[in-house]
Amino acid sequence: MKNIYQHEIELKSIRIDNCQKKEFADQLTKLPYRGYDVEDLEDGRKIVITKPGGKNVYKTSQKEDFLVFIFDPVPSTLWQISHSQILEDVKAKVRENEDEAQKFLYLLKRTFVGEEPANFMDEIRALSFRSGEKPEALIKAYKWIWGQEDINYPNGKGRGMSWVEYEKLIK
Repeated sequence: MKNIYQHEIELKSIRIDNCQKKEFADQLTKLPYRGYDVEDLEDGRKIVITKPGGKNVYKTSQKEDFLVFIFDPVPSTLWQISHSQILEDVKAKVRENEDEAQKFLYLLKRTFVGEEPANFMDEIRALSFRSGEKPEALIKAYKWIWGQEDINYPNGKGRGMSWVEYEKLIK
């Protein structure tokens, strides 16, 4: 089930390239509290983040995490995309077309290790699935979800906690 909210949101556009996880997390930690337009999608939607998020991992009054949404500006909807929604979508893609799904997982892994999705956007957009969300949206959303996870779990676990499930799908 998608968590979709219909609401206007004021966003500031920023661009931060994916990079080594500590460096990326440090840049994200320094962002002031507010809503940000962080990625454009080919279909007109956007990846947006709002800071602060909901977790308080360090048990302090300062919250440096954030929430990740897919924003559709026409009906003004915010979909708070989750790990489980993305994983189920990817599993459906594997069932639909194993070869194409392996290409997708390879590109997702490139993002996981710190490559900027904009650098291989033609490869992402060349993927074709009938099921689920567009690969571009999933990969760009995960770039930011992994940044958020690295902030919440700086002891080295961070993004690796979710990647375990994707490793199981790679042939």
